[in-house]
Amino acid sequence: MNSYELSRKWFDWCFENPEKIKPNHTALYFFAVEHCNRLGWKEKYGMPTTMAMEAIGIKSYNTYINTLNDLVNWGFITMVQRSKNQYSSNIVALSNFDKALDKALDKALIKHTSKQSESTGESIDSIDKQETSKPINKKQYLEDESINQVFTEFIEHRKQLKKPMTKIAISRMIAKLNKYDLRTAEQMLVQSMENGWSGIFEPKDKDNGKQTRADQALANIASGANKELDKIAGLGSF
Repeated sequence: MNSYELSRKWFDWCFENPEKIKPNHTALYFFAVEHCNRLGWKEKYGMPTTMAMEAIGIKSYNTYINTLNDLVNWGFITMVQRSKNQYSSNIVALSNFDKALDKALDKALIKHTSKQSESTGESIDSIDKQETSKPINKKQYLEDESINQVFTEFIEHRKQLKKPMTKIAISRMIAKLNKYDLRTAEQMLVQSMENGWSGIFEPKDKDNGKQTRADQALANIASGANKELDKIAGLGSF
């Protein structure tokens, strides 16, 4: 016999007899269990009336004794020896309550859970999976923690675009990112997420020392203009 078994049997019985139960019954019964536990689960023990009333907040002796008598009549507590007055202890013992129960509380809880899942459109299985679900992806794709976090966000970004990445795509993108320094690689990922792109590209403000065709064309125009200005300046000298 232990506290859990006594608690379970008590609430099974309470559920089957709701018209009899009051909060005082539960409070006094569990005080009796707690007191017995603290005394090392003695077979019989004294339960001081004043102490019990104070512990559970009952002010009236008549209320207390009626509550105790109910627990005795229902078979949860055995009265070994009654106290002579309200200032002495009753000698009691916890009964190993073994009346046949049809587990009505278990059935009601299952039925309630089933109804709740039907009303929310969720199955019991889905609820169980949610309780035991693992934390969101914590895979280590890249060695640096900062860039790894951004890359993880990019993978989620691709899912939101309905373009989830395969393992091969992830491997190739990691290989591409490793060609750049950490700052540039992070800028590439952030740039793609901000613009809703599925691929990664060099940052717009970074050319890695390479001159684009547009820059080359502008340079050629500027060079030609400078030559013409030089000619004009030369004619003016005659």
